[in-house]
Amino acid sequence: MTKVIQTGKEIISVSTEWMGRTLTLEVNRVGFRTSASVLVRYGETVVLGTAQTGPVNPNLDYFPLSIDYEEKFYASGKISGSRFIKREGRPSDEAILIGRLIDRPIRPLFPKGYRNECQVVASVLSMDPTFRPDAVAMVAASAALMITGTPYDGPVAGLRVGLDDKGEFTTFLNRETMNAGKLDLFVAGSKSGIMMVEAGASEVSEDTVTDAIAWAYDQIQPAIKLQEELRKAVAPAEQAYELVKPNEDVQTAAAKWLDGKLTEDFHQPYPERNELLAALKQAYTEHFSAEHSEDEWKELKGEYAEAFSLAMHQDVRKGIVEKGVRPDGRGLKEIRPLSSEVSVLSRTHGSSLFTRGLTQALNIVTLAPLSYSQIVDTMEVTDGERRYMHHYNAPGYTVGEIKRLGSPGRREIGHGYLAERALTAVLPSEEDFPYSIRSVTEIMSQNGSTSMAATCSSCLALMDAGVPLKRPVSGVAMGLMVDGDNYYVLTDLADQEDFAGDMDFKVTGTSEGITALQMDMKVHGLPAEVLKQALDQAREARAEILESMLETLPGPRDTLSPYAPRIEKLMINPDKIGAVIGKGGETINKITSETGVMIDIKEDGLITFASNDPAKMEQALTWVRSLTEEPEVGKIYEGTVVSIKDFGAFINILPGVDGMCHISAMSDQRVEKVTDVMKEGDKVRVKLMAIDDRGRLSLSMKPADIA
Repeated sequence: MTKVIQTGKEIISVSTEWMGRTLTLEVNRVGFRTSASVLVRYGETVVLGTAQTGPVNPNLDYFPLSIDYEEKFYASGKISGSRFIKREGRPSDEAILIGRLIDRPIRPLFPKGYRNECQVVASVLSMDPTFRPDAVAMVAASAALMITGTPYDGPVAGLRVGLDDKGEFTTFLNRETMNAGKLDLFVAGSKSGIMMVEAGASEVSEDTVTDAIAWAYDQIQPAIKLQEELRKAVAPAEQAYELVKPNEDVQTAAAKWLDGKLTEDFHQPYPERNELLAALKQAYTEHFSAEHSEDEWKELKGEYAEAFSLAMHQDVRKGIVEKGVRPDGRGLKEIRPLSSEVSVLSRTHGSSLFTRGLTQALNIVTLAPLSYSQIVDTMEVTDGERRYMHHYNAPGYTVGEIKRLGSPGRREIGHGYLAERALTAVLPSEEDFPYSIRSVTEIMSQNGSTSMAATCSSCLALMDAGVPLKRPVSGVAMGLMVDGDNYYVLTDLADQEDFAGDMDFKVTGTSEGITALQMDMKVHGLPAEVLKQALDQAREARAEILESMLETLPGPRDTLSPYAPRIEKLMINPDKIGAVIGKGGETINKITSETGVMIDIKEDGLITFASNDPAKMEQALTWVRSLTEEPEVGKIYEGTVVSIKDFGAFINILPGVDGMCHISAMSDQRVEKVTDVMKEGDKVRVKLMAIDDRGRLSLSMKPADIA
């Protein structure tokens, strides 16, 4: 720790070695008027974490915590690639996802009933391009909260883990290496245990994932200890606050009235259970509203509603812990009723409807040429593209509420991204399936684990569209109830268990392994061995769900929808791209205008053609082949005489490709003069006999050669 006096502020700095680089936390260098600001340096990456706290907002009945991650293009030496907008605007999906990544392990570490306003911002000021800055940003956000004096039970730290060439765990990999690897796992934890896990994987085993989580947890401990050292050095004043606790008189009255009413008759499937609970709540509300004046009831109505919800949660936990029975009567490992359909929409390229209990997801797949891939322009990515996109929508009617329609929120973006990662590992390559793919999940009804329903429905819709997946994918959400030292893992988490429980763990995968997972804790940390149990139990559930899906559609369809564009591909020498494009795009524009075929050209020489008209498709393919074909020894060509010499003639056999036909190779008989046989502009039939080491072509017109 070093202390320096500057501009009237005492700069406090603490450092430690962490995964091969020096991690430094500095206070009082910048952000003098914030509640707390910490400048975090890790190698060449610099992140500013700020935390601003305020009083209780009397108009809010929840903890108003916001945590954001700010990308700054200048941090990586970039100017936005947008032609019209150069300053940072709405956060990219990636920035929103990293903001959620930081938020999820931090939010549960505030006490229930805390209502003071709090805003945390992690701003990336400088970025080492060799690794992603998300782990550093999480440390910055947590460190700032540590010195606010708020009742934050941190610190937390996180780490992104991959596998190296030897199969060993490693971290702080660059994006290209991480994307090419089999595992991309982010783990966050506190001193008490693991708080959050998120991963994309290429069919990795449960044992590998469990080992990676445990390894990452061990590696984040230096970053946790450093934050504690910073807090000790700063010694922030403790914030005065009051927790908003349930009204004890209301809680007692509610418990007394409900005593004996939540019988085993309420252990019903969710349609019936929800109806019973709705009737019970109606009677409950009528009873207590009659005991109070109108003005009193306005003041206490929320308290009684909260007391009712708390009683429901306690009943859910009691049934699971004491009797092993869930709210809808299921056993701990039992999955809700499953059903699915495909081709439910006639004009779409692929569609499916997946139903699990009251949770239902409609998915629609659209195929398009590769030029429809989404351009990704972020602080980290230059000229990146997303060929596969999954979008998730869940309007208010899906939970029986009235909500204003608008752009997707953080939850929708997060759920869509999880379902996208679930299928990415099994998609065919661009070379094998040269399409852009958009998968849209329209949630029809919510009752828990809609992101897993989105995963299952998108898999079915992709197969219905004829996308040749390597293997089908299914997903399931796992829950947890903690009672002392006992852990109760629940398969196929539903709403009431989620609200009353201690964990939400979503797992997707194939018969060969895991493709994505996401875990959030509500308790302060969890041992890795409990996660292992949840993963093993999830594998059994995924297999059961997958079996049900494959009864509907055993695999990808052999043919595409008649409404989907047909795409052909042609790989050419990249040096020939100019011949296809032509001067100022003249050639390519002529081909597309005359054939109506959409043509995309990649820098590596891959050309794709999209059309629903087979004849036009063949016309465009033949045209481009003629422009890019490489000369082939032994092949016969219809050529044009372009130049006559005393010793022979130069004949054009392909666009931009001329060969020499020597006078001795023009006939089986002796030829005195070349002009006796041909003149410029003549069409002649020739055979390519050889290409010398200087690339010169030798042609023959002898009847014996071209017969």
